[in-house]
Amino acid sequence: MVRLLAGQGITDEAVLKAMGEVKRHWFLDSALDALAYEDRALQIGAEQTISRPSTVAMQSQLLQVQPGMKVLEIGTGSGYQAAVLCKMGAKVFSIERQKSLFDHTKPLLAELGFNVRCFLGDGYQGLTEVNYGPYDRIIVTCGAREVPEALMAQLKVGGLMVIPLGEETQEMIRITKVSESERTEEKFGDYSFVPMLDGRQMR
Repeated sequence: MVRLLAGQGITDEAVLKAMGEVKRHWFLDSALDALAYEDRALQIGAEQTISRPSTVAMQSQLLQVQPGMKVLEIGTGSGYQAAVLCKMGAKVFSIERQKSLFDHTKPLLAELGFNVRCFLGDGYQGLTEVNYGPYDRIIVTCGAREVPEALMAQLKVGGLMVIPLGEETQEMIRITKVSESERTEEKFGDYSFVPMLDGRQMR
């Protein structure tokens, strides 16, 4: 799988190393073991999916994570992306809106030895109730219609946000927060994610 990712343009050695060490089958039902290392999204319950390895690798590379950085993840899901970032040395804070996934993934990450701080809540709002921010990096692992301003407010000046934007399909966007009132955007192609929902649609 790592060789495949390298052939698809993943050049960040820290990302490739983490993807090689964090086993994807750990985060899937054992019935899916035979498919775990194919480059495809797979169901994890609650109408959610674990992203393609290539998508996880690309988002991780775009984040430009350095050890010790605080990363806020919107959409814990299976925990795979959070584990990869944790393996890269990030301090990961992750929000999940689906209680069934939260109840499964939080203890799983701890059992596997990944020190990820997991929260049940509305990703559109970030972590407003606790004072962990601002964050060096923010990664959104679900498709958003627009950039949530509450998340931008929790990103450090100079920080990066990687977010897929769009309705049916999404375009991967990397936002640099230049100042409190200025940002720049870079585009990195089309992807397909489950939709980002607000708190009123939590389950």
